[in-house]
Amino acid sequence: MAWDFETDPQFQEKLDWVDRFVTEEVEPVDRIVEHAWDVSDPTRNKLIKPLQEKVRERELWACHLGPDLGGPGYGQLELALLNEILGRTHSGPVVFGCQAPDSGNAEILAHYGTPELKARYLGPLIDGDIVSCYSMTEPQGGSDPTSFVTRAVRDGDHYVINGEKWFSSHARFSSFLIVMAVTDPEAPRTRRASMFVVPSDTPGIEIVRNVGVWGHSESEGTHAYIRYTDVRVPADHLLGGEGNGFAVAQTRLGGGRIHHAMRTVGLVRASLDMMLERAVSRRTRGKSLSDMQMVQEMIAESWVELEQFRLLVLRTAWKIDNLRDYKKVIADISAVKMVMPKVLNSVVSRAIQLHGSLGISTEMPFGKWLLESYHMGLADGATELHKQQIAKQLLAAAQPAPGLFPSVHLPVLDANAGEKFGLAPKGTW
Repeated sequence: MAWDFETDPQFQEKLDWVDRFVTEEVEPVDRIVEHAWDVSDPTRNKLIKPLQEKVRERELWACHLGPDLGGPGYGQLELALLNEILGRTHSGPVVFGCQAPDSGNAEILAHYGTPELKARYLGPLIDGDIVSCYSMTEPQGGSDPTSFVTRAVRDGDHYVINGEKWFSSHARFSSFLIVMAVTDPEAPRTRRASMFVVPSDTPGIEIVRNVGVWGHSESEGTHAYIRYTDVRVPADHLLGGEGNGFAVAQTRLGGGRIHHAMRTVGLVRASLDMMLERAVSRRTRGKSLSDMQMVQEMIAESWVELEQFRLLVLRTAWKIDNLRDYKKVIADISAVKMVMPKVLNSVVSRAIQLHGSLGISTEMPFGKWLLESYHMGLADGATELHKQQIAKQLLAAAQPAPGLFPSVHLPVLDANAGEKFGLAPKGTW
C-alpha cells in the first residue's frame, strides 16, 4: 500500500530552482511586460525569450506534454506542484511553455490534427513561437455548446462558417483559432457541433471589439468579440470528424480546469503570505495585528481553506495520472472547479481587509485577484454547472431505501441487532 505526501527529492530540487527563478527572474518581468502572450511585442521577446531558453536547459519546458510532443511527461501531479509556483505570476506559464489556452489547444491538435496541421501549427505552438485562440463561447449561449448557433456548412472541399463568438481570449495575438460550430442542427444535442482549425488571416474574420476585464491594466482588452462571415475553411481543418465537437472540447477542458486550479493555489498562497507579513509588520492601538484574535482567526481560516483546496487539487491530479481517463475523474475535476473561486475570493478578501485602504488601492494586487475569483467561477463552465455535475455523479451511484423508512432508521437497526444476537434492543433490556 502506497500512501504518502512526500515529493520525490529529485523533483523537489527542480521545484526549489523554479521557486528561486520565478522570484528573481520572472516576477520582475511582470512589472515591465504588459501581455506575455503578445509575441509581436519586442520588449516582451527581449525579456521572455532568454528566460524560456533557461527553462529549456533545465528540461522544464512544456511540462504538460509527453515526450512524444517534446515535453518531459511529468504527469498532472508534478505539474500541479510546478503550477503552484507559476500561478502567482502573469508571465510564468508563458516562460515555462504551459500557458492557457495554448496548452489545451496543443492537446487538441496532438489528438485530432492532420499531419499538415501539426506541422504548420503544433510545432510552433509548442516551441512558443506562436499563440492560439479557443473560440467557443457565444453571446447568446454562454459556454453551453448545446445551445450554439454559429454554423459551419459543407461546400465542396471547404466548410463555410457564419456566426458570432464571445470572449475568444488572445484572438488578436493568435496565428490560428480553434472554432466550435454547428454542422447538423437536427442531430442530438451533443452531436450537433464540430471543431475546426481556422487560420487567423482567413477572410471574413472580424474582431468586433476586444473586451477588457476589470482589474487588468492592459491598454486594450484581450477577450475578443468575433464575427465570422462566410469564412471558408478547408475540409481537412475539421478536428475529430463531424459531430464530435463536444468530445473534442472535453479533451482540452478536463485538463484546462485542473490547470486553472493548480495556478489558483499559487494565488491563494501568495495572498496568505501577504497577510502573514502584514500581520507581523503593522501595529495599531499599541499592539501588533498578529496579537489580535480576529486577525488570528482570519489567518487560521485562510490557511485551512488553502490546505483543503490544495489537497483536493493534488488528489485529483493523482487520480488523473493513475486512471488516465478524464471521464472517470469528472466529479473530482468539477469539485476542484467549484471550490476554486470561493477559496480565492475568501482569502483575497481577508487579505484586503488586513491591508486596510492600501488593500483596495491599485498599489496592491488584491483588486485584480478578487476579480480573478469571479473569472475562475465562469471560465471553462460556470460553478453552478459543476455543482450539478457532482450531484448527478453522486446520485447515479445512490440506491433507494429498501423499505418505507431510511436504511439507517434506528428502530429498524435496533430490531435487526436484537435478532442477530438474540438480545433485546437498547432501551428494552
